[in-house]
Amino acid sequence: MECEIWQVGASYDAKPYRRLMIETFGAQIHRSPSQLTEVGRQLAADPKNHSGSLGIAISEAVEVAAQDPNTRYALGSVLNHVLLHQTVIGQEALLQMEMAGDSPTLIVGCTGGGSNFAGLSFPFIKEKLDGKINPRILAAEPASCPSLTRGVYAYDYGDTAGMTPLMKMHTLGHDFIPDPIHAGGLRYHGMAPLISHMYEEGLMDAESVPQTECFAAALQFARTEGIVPAPEPTHAIALAIREALKAKETGEETVILTALCGHGHFDLTAYESYLAGTMTDEEVSDERFAAALATLPEVQQA
Repeated sequence: MECEIWQVGASYDAKPYRRLMIETFGAQIHRSPSQLTEVGRQLAADPKNHSGSLGIAISEAVEVAAQDPNTRYALGSVLNHVLLHQTVIGQEALLQMEMAGDSPTLIVGCTGGGSNFAGLSFPFIKEKLDGKINPRILAAEPASCPSLTRGVYAYDYGDTAGMTPLMKMHTLGHDFIPDPIHAGGLRYHGMAPLISHMYEEGLMDAESVPQTECFAAALQFARTEGIVPAPEPTHAIALAIREALKAKETGEETVILTALCGHGHFDLTAYESYLAGTMTDEEVSDERFAAALATLPEVQQA
């Protein structure tokens, strides 16, 4: 079976070894936005889209799937059923904490579309709603793509071209193209509807983190634990360190739970950038967010 993959442009450029590994197993990788789809050609014509985004890659993949009667498209994040599948992570973590004879006072996870964060936190939120525990639930998102902390709660498309159904979620606008940070899995304009709803209900908090702080935390983690983390979970590690230092100052007993969702063996160019002092933190202006939010679809609610 032939396998073609549309990879977000920024990740295609910055993470060549991921592409080479997949190609070793016989798949074909296309840089998105590409010249192989109608939506890709349209979006590639605008220079602001050069680095690509998860939203653009989704648009291209949906177009390809829709044109082939033997192909079906399944979204791997954001949608509520995916979040529920991922809760096996949190269910296992509950049992592991029980075996340790402890319970977390803080649960922190990285958030892009939301599946990893929900997978860890949702089973604990259920326990919290049942009155059994009362941890603080904290979402860590990139400062350059902060859909929870700086987005709006509105109906929006899950992809850039507007080919997916509308979802009510926290969004920066489907036209928003994030800066090409190294955490490619967090460069998504929206947040899963279930997470967005829980955020609106006050069941969880969110904070954004710049990528230089994330990689400083990554080095501390690697040199302490012997594991090089992927760029995505470094956001949660950075917030865990923030909270641990606060607890150290106050003397408050804190039990922090987070999930390391990937290793960074194929992200060493990002570590090279940080170690060389060339990594930067982009400050996203309110005007830039406003421009993308201005294109939100108009929805009449009953």
